[in-house]
Formats: sequence, C-alpha cells, structure tokens
Amino acid sequence: MRLEITRRTDLATRALLELDRLGRRAKSAELAERVGTTPGFLSQALTPVVAEGWVRSDPGPTGGYSLVADLDGISVLAVIEAVEGPTDAGRCVLEDRTCGDGGPCALHQPWSRARSVLTEQLASSSLSSLSGAS
Repeated sequence: MRLEITRRTDLATRALLELDRLGRRAKSAELAERVGTTPGFLSQALTPVVAEGWVRSDPGPTGGYSLVADLDGISVLAVIEAVEGPTDAGRCVLEDRTCGDGGPCALHQPWSRARSVLTEQLASSSLSSLSGAS
C-alpha cells in the first residue's frame, strides 16, 4: 500500500458522504458539482462503490445515485481497497515486488510496522466519522 490515495478514492469518499448528507437520490450532474468534478469522472469513481453495493446507480432521466449502505458499516480502508485494490502487506516499499524475493529490503521491518498501524487505523475508522471532515 502506498501512503497516498488517488483522486478517485477522494471523490468516491466525498460522494458517499454527500449522498449521506443529502438523504436522497442525486443526479450525476448535481452530485458531481457538489464534490467538485465532472459527471464522467464521478461515474468512474463511483463504479467500485456501486459494485460493493454501497450505492445504487439508476440510469435514465429520473435516475441518479442513491446511498444504500450505512456509513457506520463502511471503513475508510474498505473504500480505499474498493477503489485502489487490495492492500498488499508483503509489497516492498522500494521496488515493485514482494519484499523478501531475494531478501527483504533494508526498510522492511519499520515499513511493515508502520503499514500495519496505518491499515488498522483506516480499518477502524468508519466513513461516518469523516462526516465533518469534507
């Protein structure tokens, strides 16, 4: 896992929070404007959260996005992994390989401990805890 997230993860998170705040279905253009992006990029960001079943996407002129999950039950880590892919605790911090292929890198132990603390914090933080942060 890198110690950063992409714009897609940020948008997906902000869209989930905004849908929760609205408490109703929102058209793509409205939701995109509220989170500061285009409807096309919003669609890309929300595709993984729709696949997770947290948001419903209804097509057509009367459609839009609806939150169908409780933000208390969704962790920050779950959103990151839904959008970015699963975290890989064995990934080397220095190279794009598994740490340990040919011996662990010099930073393996401290990096592994830091990654463990980070993922535990993200896993224990629900999206509802972010509601005042966006």
